[in-house]
Amino acid sequence: MGKTGKQGHKKRYNSEQGTTIHSLNESSGGVSFGVSAGLRDAMEDALLNQNFEGVKKLLIDLRAQDISDLINHLKHRFREPLFHLLKEDLDPQILVGVTPSLQIELLNLLDIEQVVSVIKKLPSDDALGLLETMDEEWVHRILKRIPVSERSTFEQVLQYPDKSAGRLMQREVVCVPEHWCVAQVLTFIRDRPKSMVQLPRFFYDVFVVNPRHHPVGRVPVNQLLRHDSETLIQDIMMENVNAFPDVADQEDVAQAFKHYALVSAPIISSSGRIIGMVTVDDIVHVLEEEAEEDILYMNKVKGDSDFYAPIPTTAYWRTRWLLITLVNTLIASYVISQFQASIQQITALSFLMTINAAMGGNAGMQVVTVVVRALATRSLLEEDTWRAVRKELGVSLLAGGFCSLLLGVIAGFWVNSVTLGIILSVSLICNMLWASFAGTLLPIIVSRFNLDPAISAGPILTTTTDVFGYALFLGLATLFLM
Repeated sequence: MGKTGKQGHKKRYNSEQGTTIHSLNESSGGVSFGVSAGLRDAMEDALLNQNFEGVKKLLIDLRAQDISDLINHLKHRFREPLFHLLKEDLDPQILVGVTPSLQIELLNLLDIEQVVSVIKKLPSDDALGLLETMDEEWVHRILKRIPVSERSTFEQVLQYPDKSAGRLMQREVVCVPEHWCVAQVLTFIRDRPKSMVQLPRFFYDVFVVNPRHHPVGRVPVNQLLRHDSETLIQDIMMENVNAFPDVADQEDVAQAFKHYALVSAPIISSSGRIIGMVTVDDIVHVLEEEAEEDILYMNKVKGDSDFYAPIPTTAYWRTRWLLITLVNTLIASYVISQFQASIQQITALSFLMTINAAMGGNAGMQVVTVVVRALATRSLLEEDTWRAVRKELGVSLLAGGFCSLLLGVIAGFWVNSVTLGIILSVSLICNMLWASFAGTLLPIIVSRFNLDPAISAGPILTTTTDVFGYALFLGLATLFLM
């Protein structure tokens, strides 16, 4: 859908006609996609009343991606009845568009022959994505019912490490020799025998290979259409081919796509032969998954599509993270308990100490967020580690110095004690400096152990800032005021 001036297409559900209508929305000025709450509510009402004709009317103008979106948004008890109505004439793309947890749930509603039919109709990368959600027994049963040539392809791809380029690629790819002319390439694409390897459903580049099937260039499809039929491929091909090893990490490939503004790229084996390709639509999914994963982990939430998951599943994953927080809190509480006598004699310590820990934790999480993002986007190089540490310490010295001075003055007047104000100010600046130092180094150290810094760095940092902040403030107060 496009825009017309400041108007964007908007989809709304018309309850009288029972269809999805595309209309212009002058107020939003944006593009609307997916399904509306009105359509979702109408679908749930039709399913609740077993109005199956009404359900069919609601679905008639929806694309496969919109039906996937609708299934994602339906309450759990309505998903299975709707899917049963879709099974007879199932568009495989509907299964591709639902969340991973829902893919498993919906695939279990199909018999083995229906699953095999879905796998055969999908591009190899999408089909592989579905196979990855199933257990080994189901995968083995499905592959036994697929022709040998296709089966061997899936078996080879499944041998690649998880999150590798080999798992991401589709095996359908167009490769031609450089001595061909434009007419030969177009004839090859148009009249390719069905017995040969299937062409990709969509492709943007034709890859040029040498006799060893190594990539030597690429020709965008639009260039084929712009040149005379007798033009040689070697005269119009671009030699800047970004080829990626089949064992390369998907996130590395995604960052390269982003850096070089690629729309497709070949995947090569250890011997340098082209064995598949990755397209930009696959990369969008990788970047989205990585961003979503980091956001969920940074906020102590775990699980595929936490928003759509059932209540028990969501509660289970969140409880695991809350237990980690509980342990961190117990450690901080133990440190506080060691200064119980000081707190009883100087009651102001009980509320001032929370300022120190909170400011240190917030300052540290700001740094962790920036560093994790820099690591994820490859903006922070290994040799820049200490430069990043120095920068964050400098920032913390200025920001922390200002905050500690301000809070020290406020605390001094609040509790009528200049000494306590100075102690709070000193402990606060020290804690914020530690937060910046640890907040920079922890994600880097964690990533070098091939762990996800978004998972581990945050909990570790907040524990240290809490413990260090309480211990420093209460220790200084005990030393100088008791």
